[in-house]
Amino acid sequence: MNIAIVGATGNVGRKTLEVLEKKELSIDNLYLVASSKSAGKKISFKGKEHEVFDLENFDFSKVKIAFFAAGGKISEKFAERAAKHCLVIDNSSFYRMDPDVPLIVPQVNSNHLDQIKKNIIANPNCSTAQLVIALKPLHDLFVIKRIVVSTYQSVSGGGKAPMDELIEQTKLVLDGKKVKSKNFTKQIAFNAIPHIDVFSNDGYTKEELKMTNETKKILDDKIDLTATCVRLPISVSHSESVNLQFEKPFSLEKIKDALNNFEGCKVIDERVDGGYSTPLEAEGKDETFISRIRQDKTIENGLNLWIVSDNLLRGAALNAVEIAETLIKNNFYGK
Repeated sequence: MNIAIVGATGNVGRKTLEVLEKKELSIDNLYLVASSKSAGKKISFKGKEHEVFDLENFDFSKVKIAFFAAGGKISEKFAERAAKHCLVIDNSSFYRMDPDVPLIVPQVNSNHLDQIKKNIIANPNCSTAQLVIALKPLHDLFVIKRIVVSTYQSVSGGGKAPMDELIEQTKLVLDGKKVKSKNFTKQIAFNAIPHIDVFSNDGYTKEELKMTNETKKILDDKIDLTATCVRLPISVSHSESVNLQFEKPFSLEKIKDALNNFEGCKVIDERVDGGYSTPLEAEGKDETFISRIRQDKTIENGLNLWIVSDNLLRGAALNAVEIAETLIKNNFYGK
């Protein structure tokens, strides 16, 4: 099994390497690929130095699976070129709503892997990935009618530059100096910005529309969803306040049992000080954590949840590697 990682020097690319190091995926040859600026650099994997290859000249016929972790513009230019030779698992948003490209969270809709037509599989938006993995067992039991979600997203969702700027801005504010934002629409340090990605004509941002459209494609197109996405001054992990309305009545005991018994979910829900998960505790963990589970008494069959997950893992690298594992397990790759 030969594998390539496109964008190997970026946040998600490096996190993909970390996930692959922990997994028992049998890799014969690993090719790290990036822009010409990074070509020639060395990155360590399982104690061995690997040279970074230039994407422009890379021969994808040498690999069976290529992870794309370099953004939509790179995927637009190179993914289909690569897909002529290998199977592409794309972390960008470029192919997510393409009807010929399955959008996959393996625990939720691995059955959609039989819909591959372009030799490309899309990874969902990080905030969508952690949402649907918590919703799937509940939807199977009680049928979700409507979702209202507010996200509290870390700066790492925007890449390495926003992470660096958060640190830089924080230092400037603490030193009493003026802040000028480069990667954010307003100051992010000690602030909250209700704006992720560009605005559409109806007032929703592209990030909010991604959550709506991707959840419908992955889980069920009959579900109504409305979202408000907010960027917070934290480095890693996204949090979500989720309000659900089911078609069927439920008990909190059955909700917790369903979540705890679903792969990738972990309930931390004690009604005491600190009896819940926060972004800091989720960082570096594979699980999606669900807390603050309680009935919404204002609507019939209503439920409130607090969902937290490491966006670089569950929302990107881990999900991509789990897609590859699912394909290999079913002897379906490099079609």
